[in-house]
Amino acid sequence: MGKYFIETFGCQMNEFDSERIAYLLDKSGYLKADNAGESDIVIINTCAVREKAKNRLYGHIGILKGLKILKPGLMICIGGCSAQNLKDEILKIFPFVDIIFGTHNISELPDLIFEKNRTGKSICDVKNDGFDYILDDFKNSSSFKACLPVSIGCNNFCSYCIVPYVRGKEISLNPKEVIKSAENLVSKGVVELTLLGQNVNSYGKDFEKEYGFAELLDNIAHINGLKRIRFMTSHPKDLSIDLIDVIFKNKNIMNHIHLPLQSGSDRILQSMNRKYSKESYLEIIKNIRKRIPDCCITTDIIVGFPGENYLDFIETMDVVKKVRFSKAYTFIFSKREGTEACKLDDIIPKEEKKQWFNELLLLQNLISMEENKKIIGKNLEILVEGSDGKGMMHGRLENSSIVNFEGNTDLEGKFVKLKIIEAKSFYLIGEITG
Repeated sequence: MGKYFIETFGCQMNEFDSERIAYLLDKSGYLKADNAGESDIVIINTCAVREKAKNRLYGHIGILKGLKILKPGLMICIGGCSAQNLKDEILKIFPFVDIIFGTHNISELPDLIFEKNRTGKSICDVKNDGFDYILDDFKNSSSFKACLPVSIGCNNFCSYCIVPYVRGKEISLNPKEVIKSAENLVSKGVVELTLLGQNVNSYGKDFEKEYGFAELLDNIAHINGLKRIRFMTSHPKDLSIDLIDVIFKNKNIMNHIHLPLQSGSDRILQSMNRKYSKESYLEIIKNIRKRIPDCCITTDIIVGFPGENYLDFIETMDVVKKVRFSKAYTFIFSKREGTEACKLDDIIPKEEKKQWFNELLLLQNLISMEENKKIIGKNLEILVEGSDGKGMMHGRLENSSIVNFEGNTDLEGKFVKLKIIEAKSFYLIGEITG
């Protein structure tokens, strides 16, 4: 049947979709290759969130063209969010691509490959809706940690975001199936589970009976053997007191909440269609810190949104100073065709945006360093995730911070006690204590 190689761009939901693709191809008799050069089928699972992701994709397809010249039988398949959104452009620029499939018909990929082999004709099959998930149909790439969707799609339509257009409307997965899949993963040795959704906080709003994310999270926390539970992403407009209480009372739910701010300016938040204010965001933070004082809060921030001025940017900086995020994933605004923000006048010079971005980065790096220094000397537990191949291992604390330390590869997948001996802005350094 040949070998396949999958390259994944983007978020953890894309990583899960790649695990689904791997499962389906394994089930169909294909073997996994270590790299594109050894494969007969190359699948790129794409992201569409920012312009940089699109440019990266096009660069990779260009490289694959050279590989296809050397291996004329190589099949190139493009899937994911950019395939959903840019199929016509991809076909026009890269006519040598063999298959384009979308986010709603991943389960059909083996059949599309069979049809391409049978006819020799290129295929573009991108559906705009439909429910394509069976929660047990994926190949978990790790023996000790896993991601599991609780919902697909998004109903928020933030003005800058392409996700609702490429992932479709929000659909909450059946809680019994989610819990069953989580139990199945734990029975196979998974000790850390990350629950996924574009907005996990609105989980269950499409059910007839009242059942929300807090209840689902509480039920999953009671699975025997599940040591760590994480979730992302939360939307500030939907984060409830009930959820904060569930995190507080279940010690295996990590004290880490990723809560995208995007902007600290009420005017810009309204233009972004975020449906909360600076004041209400800070009130949520107050409630989290009151109940869970050591909760690690991370965020996303967009700089240079159309219509933003320096006073708006100062409002964002003010929130960063007040909240003191452990980490902030910061981006300069990137237009996405098809979104409402793409229609807005964007008159801010790029150099000015870069200046704001650098100011924000400088502030956040300083805060991250100061927060990391607070735990120097503490003995903490990490789950070891991997090695750099040069004697250094790495893992994550409960708060999701990365710690590097000297150790053996046989520690991978195990919980290890470390003493934190040094802090950097983006990671920590530790030494084994037991």
